[in-house]
Amino acid sequence: MIDSAVKAISQILSPPMRSILWRSVGLALVLITVLAIGLQRLLSWLATAGEGWAEAMLGPGSHTTLDVLAWIISIAAGFGVVFGGIMLMPAITSVVASLFVDDVADLVEREHYPAERPGVALPFGIAMAEGLKAAGLTILVYLIALPFVFLAGAGFVIFFIATAWLLGREYFELAAMRFRPPAEAKAMRRDNAVTVFTAGLIIAAFVTIPIVNLATPLFGMAFMVHLHKRLSGPRPELIEPSPERRLRSL
Repeated sequence: MIDSAVKAISQILSPPMRSILWRSVGLALVLITVLAIGLQRLLSWLATAGEGWAEAMLGPGSHTTLDVLAWIISIAAGFGVVFGGIMLMPAITSVVASLFVDDVADLVEREHYPAERPGVALPFGIAMAEGLKAAGLTILVYLIALPFVFLAGAGFVIFFIATAWLLGREYFELAAMRFRPPAEAKAMRRDNAVTVFTAGLIIAAFVTIPIVNLATPLFGMAFMVHLHKRLSGPRPELIEPSPERRLRSL
């Protein structure tokens, strides 16, 4: 598994992968910015509306006190936007991954498995649906785990474990669905739940590294392509690569 992770990291820095890397990072930054602005506007509106309601209830004499309280809440909201952006990173990468999954997987298969039958690209609708489903599940799990953040460091451990489970699940199924129907891919993931979760821990560690985590979709997908190949075992559909495929794999 460590060897697969090293191969994935090495390949995302290779020239053929750089174009996908920049597009992936650009889209992730756009989504993060849009979400951060939306969250900041929402929190500011709630603070302003709350201040007006409280002043109407308490009278004009409370104006100064409420102004100070609103200022404190605004600062807290700023930290909340940053924290929210960090917590939503796995959800954002789920959407980004759905757009570039086949590009990444194809490059990995060409370089490391040129003699095997290549995977079949997922239809755009299925890939996007899986990405949005994973993003929604990520947000739901995080909302459930959020109260535990206030229990010393337990919340962060729970977030890390939840991230490992979610990302391992998503990227493995995306890699497996290039070779199997969705139901079979999900069944394979359940049959190898411990291995997939362990691999998810590595992806979760990757996603905790600031800036570097913008490349999570590339690393996660490349890593899981290797893992799926290893769990699939010897494949009977080995083929002699065509001259064109040989050249593309160089």
